Amino acid sequence: MSTMAPAADGKVTGLLAATFTPFTAQGEVNLSVIGPYVDYLTEKQGIKGIFVNGTTGESMSLSVAERKLLAEEWCQRAKGRMDNVIIHAGCMSLKDSQDLARHAADIGADGIAVISPSFFKPKTAESLRKFLQEVASAAPTLPFYYYQIPSLTGVNVPARDVIEDIEKLIPSFRGVKFSGSDLLDLGQCVSYSQPRWSVLYGVDEQLLAGLAMGANGAVGSTYNYIGRYVNQLISAFETGDLVRARTIQFKIQELLGYAIKLGFDLGVNKQLMAKVSGLFLGPPRLPVMPCSPAHAQLIAQKYHSIFV
Repeated sequence: MSTMAPAADGKVTGLLAATFTPFTAQGEVNLSVIGPYVDYLTEKQGIKGIFVNGTTGESMSLSVAERKLLAEEWCQRAKGRMDNVIIHAGCMSLKDSQDLARHAADIGADGIAVISPSFFKPKTAESLRKFLQEVASAAPTLPFYYYQIPSLTGVNVPARDVIEDIEKLIPSFRGVKFSGSDLLDLGQCVSYSQPRWSVLYGVDEQLLAGLAMGANGAVGSTYNYIGRYVNQLISAFETGDLVRARTIQFKIQELLGYAIKLGFDLGVNKQLMAKVSGLFLGPPRLPVMPCSPAHAQLIAQKYHSIFV
């Protein structure tokens, strides 16, 4: 088990699983799975933090009402069992983002994260900071995290530029979920990071590099089903056993490299989690297509050959 979590000062460290959204076979939100899902994460994977309604959770394919229902259920089921429940509140609409931020505060979430709008894109760090400020103002006492994922948003403003003097605008600012591969930008975020902040790395196959650069923890989809092994990687890193840490990272890369060659997307990832965990998560929501059973079986076999 990692020694990174939890920090005595409330700073977020260690692993957070970016949760999948369970659907019924008909594509409706299936809240009944969330209780067993929390059991699986805590008991089988050693996960003590979750990131809800993010990219993995298909947030941009959900209605605001659905996101509220999911956030409520995750908070209720994780209460007393998870150290951190961070709710992603980012939307294309400022008003919807503010609505979700207020709701997260009302239901007792431990923090909120916000992604950049990606239809009408902010062109500068200043415009993006202003958007984030307006969302944070709707829940001023809740720890606030900027969620950087340029591969999906198409917003290539460096995170380091976004966080410049950001506490003057957002006193509740507590860090960055950095889901990009630019280690220069990551390193500059870590270097600039204030004592209360957390820089959480979001590229699972490169986690060890992120830790070496000074990331305080990580948020990722694969931690749903390989969290216990990644906890071992973090522990090895912390104790200076880089050979063991690299060995585990290389195993993760072997699995994901194999999956990518076959065609790895959210639909495949969700089906792999279902196969490994035994939870019924249902199909992804269109336009993401479901994974074929044969495809998922091949990746599950690779998983078991590497980790079991």
